[in-house]
Amino acid sequence: MVEIAKPERKTRNPNFSSGPCAKRPGWSPAALSDAPLGRSHRAKVGKAKLKLAIDLTRDVLNVPADWRIGIVPASDTGAVEMALWSLLGARGVDMVAWESFGSTWVSDVMKELKLADVRTFVAPYGELVDFSTVDFDRDVVFTWNGTTSGVRVPNGDFIPDDRKGLTICDATSAAFAQNLDFSKLDVVTFSWQKVLGGEGAHGMLILSPRAVERLESYKPAWPMPKIFRLTSGGKLIEGIFEGDTINTPSMLCVEDYIDGLQWAKSVGGLKGLMARADANAKVINDFVDANDWIANLAVDPATRSNTSVCLRIVDPQVTALDAAAQAAFAKGIATALEKEGVAYDVGSYRDAPAGLRIWTGATVETADLEALVPWIGWAYQQQKATLSKAAA
Repeated sequence: MVEIAKPERKTRNPNFSSGPCAKRPGWSPAALSDAPLGRSHRAKVGKAKLKLAIDLTRDVLNVPADWRIGIVPASDTGAVEMALWSLLGARGVDMVAWESFGSTWVSDVMKELKLADVRTFVAPYGELVDFSTVDFDRDVVFTWNGTTSGVRVPNGDFIPDDRKGLTICDATSAAFAQNLDFSKLDVVTFSWQKVLGGEGAHGMLILSPRAVERLESYKPAWPMPKIFRLTSGGKLIEGIFEGDTINTPSMLCVEDYIDGLQWAKSVGGLKGLMARADANAKVINDFVDANDWIANLAVDPATRSNTSVCLRIVDPQVTALDAAAQAAFAKGIATALEKEGVAYDVGSYRDAPAGLRIWTGATVETADLEALVPWIGWAYQQQKATLSKAAA
């Protein structure tokens, strides 16, 4: 093995966490100076800010005019749970998962909602479910981009236009970096802390006219907590989708989200954001292609994420180790990168196969990823040296 010299060039921003993600380039607390702190979110100024956040979301994501957009509690998790508890039960449901968060929604529907007619379709990490086996005349719940597996659907062509069921899509690590086809989606959820680098605790819920029709024609049999209630007297609570939030939002976080959306427009809107993420992911994928000891967790290149790039160590000496030792080897790489101050929070998700997970969303600068990849090679070699000494 040719010894890799310790790189001299360091990343300017070492934040590669998959959530909360890096702030936009050039961000500083000064971006929040116009936040109406100390004011009620129901005051005119508060409502105006919330409405602006909704309007900019529609503009940047190209959401159709008749789709409702609401700001809801508890991040993407809250938005997904709100959809599951409010909409499911009217017909059978197909639950689709290929990573940890999708598996969480499967568990919630099976064990908490306890619906009678549920089918599950689960693929292992690195693979995508065969959607030809899914019945879209039933309701279908799936993630667009598997944050913890790095596997995404390449497009929405697998969803029929004449479906009878609703499609409920967790798009939290896809929104603002991948082309969501709203004509194929009835419910879309995401949070602010992913591609735009916003702050946590707030979720977004986007509803198609078909989803609204379901809400107004179907009442679930179970009690509905206040923070899940989207209707009153059998009618949609329109205020939720105009800036009247269900509970109190942080106006500081709202201001930060608005700042992120305005930055998004400045870099070319959705197309610009997608191009930045694509260029970032290419840096990592090129590195993987040039090194035979590391591989993309996503088996099919067509399904590889351009935001949450998940990698596995395929060096035979490492794969021959037991699972705990493999995990320790991968953790050693992530620890070395953090110790050198070049990459933080790049270990794989706790439920995922051992390896690395590097966020390549639009707020990350391509130059930082170009600076990072030599350090990954160096850190791997350091771990190999330690492994060889232990085996001697």
